[in-house]
Amino acid sequence: MIFRYKSEACQPFFKLRHIRDFTNATPTHIVKSMNFRHIAFALCFLASASVSSASEDAYAEKGQSLFDRYASNAQDLVVRALSFVGVNYRHGGETPETGFDCSGLVRHVFRESLGLLLPRTSRDISRVGDTVQRDELQPGDLVFFNTLRRGFSHVGIYLGEDRFVHAPARGGEVRIEDMRKSYWVKRFNGARRIAAADFDSVAN
Repeated sequence: MIFRYKSEACQPFFKLRHIRDFTNATPTHIVKSMNFRHIAFALCFLASASVSSASEDAYAEKGQSLFDRYASNAQDLVVRALSFVGVNYRHGGETPETGFDCSGLVRHVFRESLGLLLPRTSRDISRVGDTVQRDELQPGDLVFFNTLRRGFSHVGIYLGEDRFVHAPARGGEVRIEDMRKSYWVKRFNGARRIAAADFDSVAN
């Protein structure tokens, strides 16, 4: 079950370039040499571009459509998640000050971006929202993996172009991964979408 609470809107709009170079770099190079705000806007742009043509046809006379609202929410999620690249992993951590574990990062991003409080564990989070097929992933979707010899033991936020951001493991830090790498392909458990429809059905 998810709950809504009020928070300030996330309003980061930045400039970007060379997003592919970011994913191919080592974590140390990423943290020290890249401008995270540029990267955040890059993937934010991908999120909006991927749905732009559909969104133009989707506007209804009564206002913004469900699809358009989801695209806007996904944009906020991507920007917020990328702002934490380089933050240290910490088991049980849920803030940038203490560090994050995988579900702590996801919970923090959804809470700060959309005002939603998700369940604490990745397995419980995997029961929220709607199932998404691998070839239908959109930025802002949640992707799940079996990294501890049990299903849905790890979660990250999908960014687009087969990349996702996550808090990996003890001794690591929040970073971007390529889902096409064999390690992740073998461990992929599925994906979920916390769409705009879910927000309207949540109790205050």
